[in-house]
Amino acid sequence: MNKSRCMLFFFSGLIILLLTALFNLTVGTEALPFSRVLAVLTGQGEMLENFILFDLRLPRLLIVLFGGMALVLSGSLLQTLMKNDLADPGIIGVNSGAGVGVAIFFLFMPFSVVSVNLMLPLAGVIGGLVTAFLIILLSRNNPQYLILNGIGFSFAMSGLMVVLMSSANREKVDFLAKWLSGSIWGVEWPYVWVMCVMLLLLVPLVFLYGHKLDLLTLDENTIINLGLRAGIWRILFIGVAVVFAAVTVSITGAITFLGLIGPHIARSLVGPKHRFFLPIAMLVGAELFLIADTIAKPLQLPAGIIVSIIGSPYFIYLLFKK
Repeated sequence: MNKSRCMLFFFSGLIILLLTALFNLTVGTEALPFSRVLAVLTGQGEMLENFILFDLRLPRLLIVLFGGMALVLSGSLLQTLMKNDLADPGIIGVNSGAGVGVAIFFLFMPFSVVSVNLMLPLAGVIGGLVTAFLIILLSRNNPQYLILNGIGFSFAMSGLMVVLMSSANREKVDFLAKWLSGSIWGVEWPYVWVMCVMLLLLVPLVFLYGHKLDLLTLDENTIINLGLRAGIWRILFIGVAVVFAAVTVSITGAITFLGLIGPHIARSLVGPKHRFFLPIAMLVGAELFLIADTIAKPLQLPAGIIVSIIGSPYFIYLLFKK
């Protein structure tokens, strides 16, 4: 029953996502009707239309889709590992740590944005991993402490980001301010390949060991009796979750709440087993981020602001519910 239900929601979500993606390609400062989008995709577009679609809109679309999937996978893993439905890479400090890594590299390397931009995802991963390591070290593998320390580190990293920005020149401050607001700045094909490689390497790992995630939701005594080496698996999956979030936000800017609400929606549709809800969660995350980007583009607003507007009420609802 769960399998057929999952397949129904998966293919329904896939069709909705495809239609939303096609509509997203028509939206922008330069009007591009649906008929012309189809013409360009079938090789019948004009030079300007080809440039708009293949050099500007299609890379951004893929970044949004991949980013939504990665953030929701990160949130799903963190909620499972911390046994807390309010866990999210943005809330517990991972995104802020990645942001500090990006800021330090960007501000103190004597290069322009263009020459170092491909190194920013790596800087984000280092910052996110260091922050996650400190949170885990101080939390002593206690899920409740992980949440509290994560929130504390999130505030501390945000404060450090402000301090770093106060000593930077105007050009770099403008870039970091856009990053903090969730402005999708990495909209070129090299960033698409970075995101694609990350997903191709890590998503199969998550699904291959999805049954381990199911076991990690049990109480500690049961896990011990089953002989599962919970500490090693938690560290492994936390590392995967951090990489998902850090690489994504270093390219898309600070995006919060997406990793929080996506897993909840998916679980409400197909249940808590990871092999069922993770594929649905990936589609939900991609769809929500895509809707936010589609709204943000004509308004010339950062997509992160729209995601926050969508996610904040749901977060408040979960807070009262839990």
